[in-house]
Amino acid sequence: MTNDLQFDFTLDKAAKTVFITREFDAELSLVWDAFTTAEILDQWVAPKPWASRTKFMDFKEGGRRFYAMVSPEGLERWAIQTYTSISPKTNFKMFNVFADKDENPEPHGSNWDYTFSEENGKTKVHITIYNESLERMERMIEMGFKEGYSITMINLDNLLAALSKK
Repeated sequence: MTNDLQFDFTLDKAAKTVFITREFDAELSLVWDAFTTAEILDQWVAPKPWASRTKFMDFKEGGRRFYAMVSPEGLERWAIQTYTSISPKTNFKMFNVFADKDENPEPHGSNWDYTFSEENGKTKVHITIYNESLERMERMIEMGFKEGYSITMINLDNLLAALSKK
């Protein structure tokens, strides 16, 4: 793993949007799988000491992932992701909303747009997160989204390095 991988994280409060660009020292197909397969997602997507637990995931247009971020004390923060568009290995879009354990969604969510590209054995992922409300975006920021996401990117780097050796 190299330490010179691109990681840009920009907040635009006026547009209620977060822009993330992250480069990985791994082939595109492996990075794609890491973002689209529940068993792999659960290994990296939660900032430690939290854990991710997917109750179900159906990665197809109109399909959903229902999962929780679980604290060491057992506190669960649930969310629903609904996949709205999938272009294999290049792009997928989803709507993400916080929910309770019974799948009752909160009123406002966010649209996530992931674009994948590969060059010279490295994969770049561009993520645009548009929030339906400024309040939701500010709540994400207050919950430590930038710090947490930065930690999960390190988790993913380590996991990709291990998976690449298999």
